[in-house]
Amino acid sequence: MLLRQPTSVTEAQECMAEGAVPVGGATLVWALWQRDGFPEQAMSLRRLPQATAIGPGVLGGAVLLHQVDDRVPEVLRRAAGSVGTGAVRRTATVGGNLVGSSLRCLLPAALVLDARATVLGPDRAYETGLAEVLAKRHLLLDLRWPTPLASGYRKQPAEAGGPPPLVVATAVHADEAGRRRLRVAVRDGYDVLIGNVPCHEGPGRALDALRRTDIGSLPAGARNVVGREVTATLERPGGR
Repeated sequence: MLLRQPTSVTEAQECMAEGAVPVGGATLVWALWQRDGFPEQAMSLRRLPQATAIGPGVLGGAVLLHQVDDRVPEVLRRAAGSVGTGAVRRTATVGGNLVGSSLRCLLPAALVLDARATVLGPDRAYETGLAEVLAKRHLLLDLRWPTPLASGYRKQPAEAGGPPPLVVATAVHADEAGRRRLRVAVRDGYDVLIGNVPCHEGPGRALDALRRTDIGSLPAGARNVVGREVTATLERPGGR
């Protein structure tokens, strides 16, 4: 197998046109290749600057999870730090987790940040929403988002090999009028539910509003976890 490592978007498009299979850390595809056979060409984006960027408002798709640090919001940093073991985080990539994984631990965090994705198409790189990225399994170049006022992330403890643990991600943003709004995303099993409500009147009113969104359909135990995480986020600096 020939591993190609493009250093520009144009070169990456050429690799794709020539049949190179995108691969991040290979944590999700290596076993399949061993079973089904290796492709003639694979492509890594780890030498592509856009795909390895980390900074205010941007996170590259080829960034390794253990590299996600305090240059990004707390919700995204804690989501990356919750994935697997240290060995997994030193190999797995942002794009692999969002696009290749069935659990997608980073997805709730990306959703509450209102993140947009830059993806690599056959003829150009372009920006799109996360729904399209997941539905069409695009090659992710980076994520970009508006800076939140506050954020938080909680993954409930779970036994290895058991059902996916509950995940609650939260972020507070200012709307166009300067009023604060709360975005909440909950992974319950393999489903992700989203709520987007005003929060300038405090946690109680925000939780009442969330009950009228998809979040309100969660089981009572999950709603209790959401309530605690929402309250904690709104009590942080910037959340008040």
